[in-house]
Amino acid sequence: MVVASPNPSGAEKPEAIELPVIDLSAERTEVAKLITKACEDYGFFKVINHGVPGEAIAAMEEEGLGFFTKPDVEKQRAGPATPFGYGRKNIGFNGDIGEVEYLLLHTNPLSVSQSSITISDDPQKFCSVVDGYVRAVRGLACDILDLIAEGLWVHDPSLFSKMIRDVESDSIFRLNHYPPSPFHHCTSSNAVGFGEHTDPQILTILRSNDVGGLQICVADAVWVPVPPDPTAFCVNVGDVLQAMTNGRFMSVRHRALTNIDKPRMSMAYFGAPPLQARVTAPPELVTPHSPLLYRPFTWGEYKKATYSLQLGDSRLQLFRQ
Repeated sequence: MVVASPNPSGAEKPEAIELPVIDLSAERTEVAKLITKACEDYGFFKVINHGVPGEAIAAMEEEGLGFFTKPDVEKQRAGPATPFGYGRKNIGFNGDIGEVEYLLLHTNPLSVSQSSITISDDPQKFCSVVDGYVRAVRGLACDILDLIAEGLWVHDPSLFSKMIRDVESDSIFRLNHYPPSPFHHCTSSNAVGFGEHTDPQILTILRSNDVGGLQICVADAVWVPVPPDPTAFCVNVGDVLQAMTNGRFMSVRHRALTNIDKPRMSMAYFGAPPLQARVTAPPELVTPHSPLLYRPFTWGEYKKATYSLQLGDSRLQLFRQ
C-alpha cells in the first residue's frame, strides 16, 4: 500500500511522490517482480522502453490538441457525451463537475468511425490515428497484464490480458483537456479538473503532456502530486484488477488539478472486459488465510453500479462477500 512522506502542515505543499519507474526492456522475470511489487505498494507506476511508437503518440496528441483548440460551437457538435462524445465540466450523469473538457470514445473501430464525423474535419485521418494509438497502448496493457500474471504465479498467463484482447472488450479511450485556471490566481490553490475517483476497469495506461496536475491519495488521506514525465506512461490498477487479485493490488484514488498558466492534456486508455465477462479471483489467489473478498460479478453488473454512483463513491464495497 502507498506510504507517504509526512505531510507538511500549514500552507506548505506535500512533496511529490516518485513512483517506481520500470524499464520493460529489462530481464522478464525481474520486470514481472518489479511490476507486481509496484502494484502492491503503490497501485501506480511508470514504464519506459514501452514499445509504443513515438510517431503514434505525437499524432494522437496533435489530433487531440487540434480538437480542443477549435471554437466551442464546433466542439459542441461532437457532444453531448452520452456517454461517448464531447463533454465539458459535467462528468457522468450524477452531478459531478470539474474544470475539464473531454472526448470519450469506445475503442471499437466502428464506434470511433461513427464518432469521428462530428469530431474531425478529416474523419478518416482521425480514425487512423486513434486506431493506431489504441492498438499500441492495448498491446502495452496486455504485455503488462501478462507480466502481472507471471509475477503472481497465476496458472493461466493470459488470465487478465485475454479480457481486453477479446473483440467484445468494453475498453474506452479518453482525452482530457484542462485549460489554465484563473481560479488559481484568486485563491492560490488549484481548481479541481477531475475529482477524486478510482478507475473501475482492469488497467489504465495514461499519457500526459509535460504539465503537472495528477495527484494520488496516500496514507492518511494525503494528496501528493505525481511529476509529469513525457518519456514514460503512467500505469494504474483498476477496480476489476483489485477484485481479480483478491485485494492484493489496490485501486488507488486519484484526481487531476488545473494549472495557473499552462493547459494540460492527458490521454487515457482504460482496458476493460466484455460486458458478460465473469470477474473473480483465480484459485491460486484464494487460500484459507486469504479468503475470497469479493463475490463474482460480471463487468456489466459492475459498470451499471459505477454509472449509478457519483465519481468519488466506493463501488467495490458493494461486491464484498
